[in-house]
Amino acid sequence: MQLENKSVIITGADSGIGKAVALLFAKEGANVSILYHTDQEGAEKVMKEIISLGRKSIMTKGDINDSQFCKEAVSKTVSEFGKLDILVNNAGTQFPSDNIENLKEEDIRTTFNSNIIGMILLTKAAFSHLKEGSSIINTTSATAYQGHEDLLDYSATKGAIVSFTRSLALQAKEKGIRVNAVAPGPVATPLTEETFGEEKEDESKPPFERNATPEEVASSFLFLATKQSAQMTGQVLHPNGGMVVNG
Repeated sequence: MQLENKSVIITGADSGIGKAVALLFAKEGANVSILYHTDQEGAEKVMKEIISLGRKSIMTKGDINDSQFCKEAVSKTVSEFGKLDILVNNAGTQFPSDNIENLKEEDIRTTFNSNIIGMILLTKAAFSHLKEGSSIINTTSATAYQGHEDLLDYSATKGAIVSFTRSLALQAKEKGIRVNAVAPGPVATPLTEETFGEEKEDESKPPFERNATPEEVASSFLFLATKQSAQMTGQVLHPNGGMVVNG
C-alpha cells in the first residue's frame, strides 16, 4: 500500500472528486479525516466505506472560511490519528452567470471564501503539523488556464489556487513539504450537474468526447501524495481529457 498509515485531511470529501480521492487513499492504506460543509449523509456514507476498508475515519462539519474551525478540525485529526501527513484542499463552489452585470456580490464573496480564502486558512492551520515528506495537494481547474464565459469569479479563484500552489511550494521547500495541484477538465460531479445539468455539460466535452469520472481524476491526487512524485513540487497535473493548456 502506497499510503499505509498515512493521516490525511480532505475537504469536500462527501461527494465528487473529494469522495473518490478519500476512498482511493483509504484503499492505499490511509486514515482519512473528512471535512464537509452541509452533506452529512454523504459524509457518513464515505466514512463508513473507509472504515469497511479497515482504515480509520472521522468527519467534521464546518466552514473552512472560519479560521477557528480550521484549527479545531486539524487538532481533531491529529488527536485521532496521531499525526498529519497529507492535506488535500478540494472544497469549492460556483455560481454561473452569463453576464458580469448579473453577478451577485454575495455569490462572488462566497466563491472566493470557499475556493481560495478557506484553502489558505486551512493550510495555515495544518502547516505546523506537516513535516519532511508531507504533501499538500490543491484542486484547481482547467478554467484557470482557459477561462469560462459563465464562471468569471470561479475561474479567478482557480487561477489564484495555481499561484498559491507555486508560491507555497517555494516557502515549504525548506521543511521538505511538497505542494502541488490538480486541474481537472469537465468532470461528472454533483456540483457540475447541479450547476449546469447534463445538456450544458455535453456542449463542452473535451477531445476524449466525454467528461471524466471522479475516480479517473483521483489517481492524479494519489500520484502527488506518494513518493512516486518525489521530484514534483509547485506543479499542476492536468487530467482534462486531452485539452492543451499552457502553464
